[in-house]
Amino acid sequence: MRLAAAIGNRLRATYRRRDDLDRYVSAHLTTAPALRRFGSGGCAWVIPESCLAPGAVCYCCGAGEDISFDMALAREPLCEVHTFDPTPRAIEYIASLQNVLPARLYFHPWGVWARDEQVRFFAPRNPTHVSHSAVNLQKTSRFFEADCKRLGTIMGELGHDSLHLLKLDIEGAEYQVIESMLTDGIRPAVLAVEFDELHCPLDGGARSRIKRTIERLVLAGYGLVSVDGANYTFSCR
Repeated sequence: MRLAAAIGNRLRATYRRRDDLDRYVSAHLTTAPALRRFGSGGCAWVIPESCLAPGAVCYCCGAGEDISFDMALAREPLCEVHTFDPTPRAIEYIASLQNVLPARLYFHPWGVWARDEQVRFFAPRNPTHVSHSAVNLQKTSRFFEADCKRLGTIMGELGHDSLHLLKLDIEGAEYQVIESMLTDGIRPAVLAVEFDELHCPLDGGARSRIKRTIERLVLAGYGLVSVDGANYTFSCR
C-alpha cells in the first residue's frame, strides 16, 4: 500500500507540473500576423513572416541530418542563413549537400553554448540517431569533444550586430544559451526553441525549467506566438 501511495503521489505531482506548464502556455500564447511554416516533417518551424525582411540574418543552431528549415529560409529573397552543428554526422551530411545548398546558407562546425570552451557532446541511446547533447540529455557515456562559442562571440566573429531569427534545436542546452543571450543583451526579433526535455526529461523538474525559461523570455519582452509540439516560437514585442 505504501508503494502504491508513493507512486500515486508522484503521478499527481507530475500531472500538477504538466497542468502548471500548460496553463502558463495557454495564458501567454498570443496571435501574430502572417505566420508561415518552413521546413518539412518534424524539422518544420512556424515563424512570423515579418522576420524575413531583406537583409535578415538568421542563425540556425542544430542541423542534424535535416536542414529543410534552414534551406527554406535561405531561399527567401535576401535572407542570410548561418547553420551551426559540431556533430561529425551532421558535418558529413552538410558536405553531401554542397551542390544543392542555397548560395546564402553558410555552415559552421561549431557548437553554440553559454561559454567559449571545448565541450563534451554525449551520444543518444539509439545509435541510429544523430543528435548529441552537451547536457547529456539521455544519460549515456559515449561522447565527442568540440569547440563551442557563446552567441555574442559568434556574432562578433561573423560581423553581425543583431539577429532577425535564432533557432535553437540543441538537445537540452537551450536554457544555458538563452540565459547567456539575455545576459549579453542579444534580442533576436524571432526566437524558435525546441524544448527537448518535453521528449526526454533529465529529471522531474523538466517542465518547471521550461516554464521558468518562458517566464524569463516574457519578462524580456517576448511574446509566445506558436506552439507546435515541442517547438515554441517567440516574437520580440
